[in-house]
Amino acid sequence: MAVGSALTMAMMVHAAWGWAAQPAQPSVPPSASPQAPKVWRHYPRVPTAPAGAPNVLLVLTDDVGFGASSTFGGPIPTPTFDTLAAMGLRYTQFHTTAMCSPTRAALLTGRNHHAVGSGSIADVSVDEAGYTSVMPASAATLGRVLHGNGYNTAFFGKNHNTPPWEGGPMGPFEHWPNGMGFDYFYGFNAAATDQFNPDLIENRNPVRRDPADSSYHFDRDLADHMLSWLRSQHAVQPDKPFFLYYAPGAMHDPQQAPQAWIERFRGQFDGGWDAMREQTFARQKAMGLIPASAQLPAMPAGVPRWNSLSADQKRLYARMMEVAAAQLAYMDDQFGRVIAHLRESGQLDNTLVIFIQGDNGAALHTYAGSINAYATFAGIQENDADTMPRLNEIGSENTFGNYPVGWALATNTPYPWGKTVASQLGGLRDGMVISWPRRIRDRGAMRSQFGHVIDIAPTIYQAIGITPPAQVDGVRQQPIDGISLTYTFDHPSAPSRHREQYFEMLGSRAYYRDGWLAGTAVNWNPWEPNHTNPMQTPWELYDLRSDPTQTRNVAAQFPAKLAQLRAAFDVAARRNHVYPLSADFFARINPHLRPAGLGAARSRTYYPGETRLPAQQWPDLVPGWQARVSLNVAAGAASGPVFAQGTRFAGYGLALENGVPVFTYNPTGREQERRILRAPAALAPGSHVLEVAFAPATQGAQIRLSVDGTVVATQETPRVIRIMAGQAFVGQPAIDDRSGPRACGCTIAHVTIATP
Repeated sequence: MAVGSALTMAMMVHAAWGWAAQPAQPSVPPSASPQAPKVWRHYPRVPTAPAGAPNVLLVLTDDVGFGASSTFGGPIPTPTFDTLAAMGLRYTQFHTTAMCSPTRAALLTGRNHHAVGSGSIADVSVDEAGYTSVMPASAATLGRVLHGNGYNTAFFGKNHNTPPWEGGPMGPFEHWPNGMGFDYFYGFNAAATDQFNPDLIENRNPVRRDPADSSYHFDRDLADHMLSWLRSQHAVQPDKPFFLYYAPGAMHDPQQAPQAWIERFRGQFDGGWDAMREQTFARQKAMGLIPASAQLPAMPAGVPRWNSLSADQKRLYARMMEVAAAQLAYMDDQFGRVIAHLRESGQLDNTLVIFIQGDNGAALHTYAGSINAYATFAGIQENDADTMPRLNEIGSENTFGNYPVGWALATNTPYPWGKTVASQLGGLRDGMVISWPRRIRDRGAMRSQFGHVIDIAPTIYQAIGITPPAQVDGVRQQPIDGISLTYTFDHPSAPSRHREQYFEMLGSRAYYRDGWLAGTAVNWNPWEPNHTNPMQTPWELYDLRSDPTQTRNVAAQFPAKLAQLRAAFDVAARRNHVYPLSADFFARINPHLRPAGLGAARSRTYYPGETRLPAQQWPDLVPGWQARVSLNVAAGAASGPVFAQGTRFAGYGLALENGVPVFTYNPTGREQERRILRAPAALAPGSHVLEVAFAPATQGAQIRLSVDGTVVATQETPRVIRIMAGQAFVGQPAIDDRSGPRACGCTIAHVTIATP
């Protein structure tokens, strides 16, 4: 069509629709004029935020102790966190639940963790009202409420609030981030993920990181995606505020960081954890974070003094702390790019930033550190002989470790104990900063009012100027348990409004009221399997007003006060579904204690493709397990993955290597437990049936590899270990396998797995 003809046709169309220079009067409401907002008669109403409502940026890091970051006197430089503190307020008496999933559930809902079914992490949930790990529809999340009040919402990083049995490709998706009210999600659904090879999810879809990106790290990827989302949001709907929830993996295991960042800390921790505690404690006093009269708690019995270690141990353990420090510092650096963007785009002034540095205290998981956190679940206790030869690999993608308990206790300074201990401040107290330049005038100041993670949702609602809805999606909402902290913005000396609070985690429990803290004694070591009876644990009493670091148990002096607080705990516990108590973490890992991701069928057939299956939706490896593969080989040199489950740190897989079938069983990442079965010859072109069987034996199993009905290789293994790590794939490599072919050079018809 000629240009003139096209223009004439366009003018005719415009005229027909009333878009010509002198259109007919449109049949629309008078209020739809350009000078006034349109009021539609039939289109659904789009919610709008209150005028001037701030953007909300909520940050929650993982397993970071109170005394880790420079912002709270620690040795790890966190300049972005420091900057936010200088622009806002530093909260010195803010508390979490002592473990990650419960803290996140309480944070997102404003309710006590047991009250929303999240008494412990989802991986050890049980069939009790306070412990199912299924957040009820009666406790709508911040994402859902703000979405319904005119906000664009996004979630980046760790989501550990989806029940494991709902984590597969068929959902259900009500408890995934999109189902929680977040328009966009980019991160992972699990307790932890490899920072170099994460199990990435975008909304509901599994994605792989770019295998060609040699400098990839999850924190940089998260920052890239946050910036992309913020730029799109500001370009497309600049009139709408945003709610961005950022939950990075730092400093949860695996502690991994870019090599250049690890090198920045070389030699900085050679003085050891005892000296680090004392130096941090002195800085905290000088900064006014704790009173000058505070005492440094003693190290728990059994934790070695630094000077008692050998030269090799010091070198090894110092390197582990260098990695942990690099991980937190790098995350802070990448998050700084987000803050810089908000400043440059003019949005930071009206952005309410709430940055909670840690979802619990630092993790006391490993006595001497580790290079493979999954080994513990296989019953393997790593030692220096395992880790020392790999010193130069620590922090790389070849390790999946954690630092020794001594460093964790040091980063919890000035408080005793740490993660999972709900009766000691080292497990409960984390540093928090709130910044909102347009609203907060007392910049760079501190606040000492008691706060709890359940206070964050009501703080955000009040700051925005909205009331939590009585019903959401037709479901009546349960009361908000938290108390807004906005009263602290202008009144540094205001009395705490959150005056009492219960705590419980895996049987460890406490009750706070007006400066007094009663709690159960720590009669176990968190780095060892816990088999204590929580009901037989004695109670202690601390007056935090005169003893802010819990160094003096005054239960004998004030028995009436202790009895009063214990009774208050019991009332709160019954109201919030805390009972029955259970302390045995490892026993509760048993998958039979919760709904299964798979039905009762004993034989399942899977097909090749990009489908990613979590461990809960792939048949457990047990004696009697058998996999049967039908495939076709066009050429004898075909190579690539046939099926794989897990990761290089715990997993197994069948592959072709130049046409030769090879099965690798790698339950702990260690050579001692690894079994490799290799067929004697390459497959001839044509169709074949491969079988892998774990035949029951007197002890463990005999692993058998068969080709077309003939056993071609066998290996004995003393025990068969359930693989809880990573994902399962058919025809695709494991998520952390970037060295080999991306797909099998063969044609896989299907894989059938049978279990006894």
